[in-house]
Amino acid sequence: MADPFLKWPGGKRWLARQIDSLLPSAYERYLEPFLGGGAVFFHLSPRRAILSDSNKELINVYRCLRDHVEEIDERLASLQRRHCEAVYYRTRAMAPIDPVGRALRFIYLNRTCFNGIYRVNLKGEFNVPMGTKDLIEYPKDYLNGVAATLRRASIRKLDFEKAIDMATAGDFVYLDPPYTVMHNNNNFVKYNARLFSWEDQIRLAAAIKRAAGRGAAIMLSNADHQHVRELYKGFGYHRSVNRASILAAEPQHRRITTELIVTNYPPKEKERGGPLPPKSTSRANSSFAV
Repeated sequence: MADPFLKWPGGKRWLARQIDSLLPSAYERYLEPFLGGGAVFFHLSPRRAILSDSNKELINVYRCLRDHVEEIDERLASLQRRHCEAVYYRTRAMAPIDPVGRALRFIYLNRTCFNGIYRVNLKGEFNVPMGTKDLIEYPKDYLNGVAATLRRASIRKLDFEKAIDMATAGDFVYLDPPYTVMHNNNNFVKYNARLFSWEDQIRLAAAIKRAAGRGAAIMLSNADHQHVRELYKGFGYHRSVNRASILAAEPQHRRITTELIVTNYPPKEKERGGPLPPKSTSRANSSFAV
């Protein structure tokens, strides 16, 4: 088990800490089509996995860290010694051509930018200002452990629908799409280069239902919003899970909200003979505190 090496707004570190009771009883292969920071993947450390995302720079980082971890570790140590405001903005303005150079820039900016936000302008240029964090290096041997975990995975740049269409019986597919609706009045919208449209949500739901029909185990975390619940009406088991919204710059503006978890297999409470959340779009009575 390894911790994620990237900060990722909307990431699922909070869910990874409580996910065990939400998992299917068994699976042979793990698929994650919206990779992001990969918190759930690193928590589970599956023996076989397909990790994918449509963000080509993100996928390049994962591949390079898997294949060139020692070089990246050494170059991060060099950046640690040289880090300052001038180096940050000079690095932000760079456009390395070689894959390892691009990956190093991505990790450095992720470690030192404001709130770990990934945001680009209309020209595709990263434009997040420098933050207050100045720790660039990772603990000794940490990245080696991350790389070892990644070597058990196939890492691909794919549209989510193509990735989900690969799932068959024996697979467990975890899905954490970007959110485009404001729910619980907390204005939670994941920062991304291209907003995930409602048409994408519809396309996602259709792909999920096809994969479930082929026998794959599905777990979806999504906005706990009426329209999302209606989109999955009659499909699987629904429950609301508490989480802390941390995107606000000031702590006093952060609050507890909920996300919707949908699975096509019964929760483990049923296996223990305990209460079962309703198979409907209404909120389950049970939820998990963060």
